[in-house]
Amino acid sequence: MSGHAPEPTLRSLVVTVYLPTLLFAAGQGAVVPVVALTATDLGASVAVAGLAVAAKGLGQMAFDVPAGLLVERLGERRAMAAGTGVLIVALLGALAAPSAWVFLLAMVVLGCGWSVWLLARLTYVSEVMPFHLRGRALSTLGGVNRIGNFIGPFLGAAAIVWFGLAGAYWVHLVLAVAGWVTIATIPDPHVPSAPVAEHAPMPVLRILRTHRRTFLTAGVATTCLNMLRVCRHAILPLWGAGIGLDAAEVSLIFGISSAMDMTLFYPAGVVSDRYGRKLIAVPCLTVLAAGFLAVPLTDTFLQLALVGVLMGLGNGMGSGIVMTLGADFSPAVGRASFLGVWRLVSDVGHAGGPVLVSGIVAVAALGPASVAVGLLGLGGAALMALGVPEPRHLAERSTQAQIAPRDADLNPGTTWS
Repeated sequence: MSGHAPEPTLRSLVVTVYLPTLLFAAGQGAVVPVVALTATDLGASVAVAGLAVAAKGLGQMAFDVPAGLLVERLGERRAMAAGTGVLIVALLGALAAPSAWVFLLAMVVLGCGWSVWLLARLTYVSEVMPFHLRGRALSTLGGVNRIGNFIGPFLGAAAIVWFGLAGAYWVHLVLAVAGWVTIATIPDPHVPSAPVAEHAPMPVLRILRTHRRTFLTAGVATTCLNMLRVCRHAILPLWGAGIGLDAAEVSLIFGISSAMDMTLFYPAGVVSDRYGRKLIAVPCLTVLAAGFLAVPLTDTFLQLALVGVLMGLGNGMGSGIVMTLGADFSPAVGRASFLGVWRLVSDVGHAGGPVLVSGIVAVAALGPASVAVGLLGLGGAALMALGVPEPRHLAERSTQAQIAPRDADLNPGTTWS
């Protein structure tokens, strides 16, 4: 970091990080609810409409590693400009799509643009924030993203009243451009710790080989967490419909659960910074898993609503924890490349969760699927508790040795303490 740059604080990230993130997330929130409806309006079957919904996630996952290489080569700001360009192309393509299949392709490209945005923000915060503030900075980033996703559907709904389904895509386009303009025009108070020229891209195989122990422990545990998060979106509504709740009641339960997500992001960050990442990650996985195990025991609105609250609290505890762990374990050189692979590993959970639920439902029922997801969460909690080194301890050990925290501490030959 430049010797003249002020000490980073959460307040110093408000304009350069949190405001653009809020704008971008609100745009996401406006588009997500109408993707399936847009596909069906273009003549898609229900199956193809479902594929269009999945296409965004597939595009995002497919571009995680290239996004890391892009950030390494261009730096965060220019990568964000490139990501914004990809978003504009994707959103205009969605608006002009003559068929469902062209629209599906636009959704894949949209996911690629999202990947660049998310990775550039994560890399920037990881670079500029000192370790003792990183948990709060990234949990707040996760919380701001949740707030944006919460208000986005309301902005999209208002635009749809005036412009039809196209209004939601225009909301995302305008807000994404506004976010980029904010980043481009507001002076950056913090210069990243290394110039872009020193951010040499690292080959993916080298990253996997060098940090394989990290990916096989912390990476697998965060994959489990992401599977739980995405499965909540499927199991809660489907179970509610199965016990006779109408659409309004199911939406209310889901809204209550989602609102709980936004209540704990700052306290979670404080605990993470002061007492360790695992004290957040393990309870997050455990509480979410308990919610899934409890779903088959419910048969009334109130019971399922209480389970939804429990899941929301569990998920809120882990606001930003996947990003924080990725930042903690990332090396100083090749950070964005590492984080691209980290995001790919954790995003497998987003893609694999619905597949797991669908497979179990096909051979059994929704209740056993919920239990299986819960057991998977408990397994992830056990792996996090017993198999992952506490990054706080690694940082303290590195500080005592008067060196910066490095992921080299996690090389295969190293003894974890």
